[in-house]
Amino acid sequence: MIGPTDPNQLVEVSVVLKQRRQLRLPDLQGRILSHDEFAAAYGAEPEHVERVHAFARANNLEVIPQDDEVARRTVKLQGTVANLEKAFSVTLNDYEHPRARYRGRTGAIHVTTDLADVIEGVFGLDNRPQADPHFRLRKLTGASDAAAADISYTPVQVAQLYSFPQDVNGAGQTIGIIELGGGYQPTDITNYFQSLNLTAPTVTSVSVDHGTNSPTTPDSADGEVMLDIEVAGAVAPGAHIVVYFAPNTSQGFQDAMSTAVHDTNNNPSVVSISWGNPESSWTAQSMQSMDQVAQEAAALGVTITVASGDNGSSDGSTDGSNQADFPASSPHVLGCGGTSLVSSNGVITSETVWNDGTDGGASGGGYSTTFAQPTYQAAITGQTGRGVPDVAGDADPNTGYNILVDGQTGVIGGTSAVAPLWAGLIALLNQKLNTRLGFINPAIYALPEPDNGFNDITEGNNGAYSAGPGWDPTTGLGSPIGTALATLITAPPATSPSSGTGY
Repeated sequence: MIGPTDPNQLVEVSVVLKQRRQLRLPDLQGRILSHDEFAAAYGAEPEHVERVHAFARANNLEVIPQDDEVARRTVKLQGTVANLEKAFSVTLNDYEHPRARYRGRTGAIHVTTDLADVIEGVFGLDNRPQADPHFRLRKLTGASDAAAADISYTPVQVAQLYSFPQDVNGAGQTIGIIELGGGYQPTDITNYFQSLNLTAPTVTSVSVDHGTNSPTTPDSADGEVMLDIEVAGAVAPGAHIVVYFAPNTSQGFQDAMSTAVHDTNNNPSVVSISWGNPESSWTAQSMQSMDQVAQEAAALGVTITVASGDNGSSDGSTDGSNQADFPASSPHVLGCGGTSLVSSNGVITSETVWNDGTDGGASGGGYSTTFAQPTYQAAITGQTGRGVPDVAGDADPNTGYNILVDGQTGVIGGTSAVAPLWAGLIALLNQKLNTRLGFINPAIYALPEPDNGFNDITEGNNGAYSAGPGWDPTTGLGSPIGTALATLITAPPATSPSSGTGY
């Protein structure tokens, strides 16, 4: 600890309110709600919003006006550290961390009695770095890597290997991408898609909590941003891409998710997330609150694709224990694991679990200790928690993607590539089927094996877990066979993923 936070420092916090009535997805019976319908039925109670406004006035805090307070159930407040400490009965101190200097709180958050039963969480008092991007730059570690390192693909080639539908391009769809750092150069986007002989997609940036498009160097988080844009855009070049830039904090992540899901201007039908960390690094409040936003996405017909992590079964946990990566472990998102993909003459010749050993990365996967086993995974025995991932795709940097970042070409992998790959596929399927697939997990788990639209990955491991027939905690159901999924899948019912949770 460095010492007390400057009492005159201005800080913004997000007060997240409870839904006016609890969202139970089965009650919708598969119906997708409009944003207005959702806000009226499940948004914050306006009277509860006013209570927070009154609380702010009583504590010398400023309410930051927002048009979507009710829909997002979020009231933004700003005040000095001294006033926030008094209002919430906490102490704020500054800390030094290898990644950044940050502000942390001690003491439980307290509010007045009339607010205690309507507030779900308060985010922003603590601003420590929360998540890591799940991308890996190709690195040669020895002669044994030379053969594998000769393999790289454009996203278009990967889509062809996975038989993505060729008669649609994502037109009419919007793909949201959440970024907690980095940025993109418009000239890179123009040049990259020219190199693929594709018309560059329209890319728009949205600022969340003062996050901005801030490109710097190729070895920064810019690699994550460009990987996401270029993979999703190459797979679905007709789609509009909206990048939500937010600070890398629990508040920024929460606000970016809720902003994207409830964005009535851009209206994304799929949101791609390539950031996360082991469940042990999150507060229970953050995980439950973000999962609730994912449930809201399901009600609105928005699919959320999330990278499952690049550190194998341990997920990089400090004690080496097996951990699932969050937010991929949310039962309401599509967790995306990684494979090593080898092909010849446009045909897959080998696909195994991505695992580059102790000096490299591996597909994240395992079992949640926070979220119960979802009903759509009920047929999977030997587990008590939500199993991760659900699906997979090419992620090995040694069979990676040709990407342009800050004027430099390179090969990038990681499960970060798989989330936008699947987001692009969902956009194509939405266009082809003229629907919003939304919360797709119950539908894909219900498809009968073996002809279920997936390449079943049966070789390899991610550390503690090995691949095998059917679903496994390394690559999920497998990598996609796009045209098969287009014929097999129908709009899934918005059913609850868990039993006994009260959803």
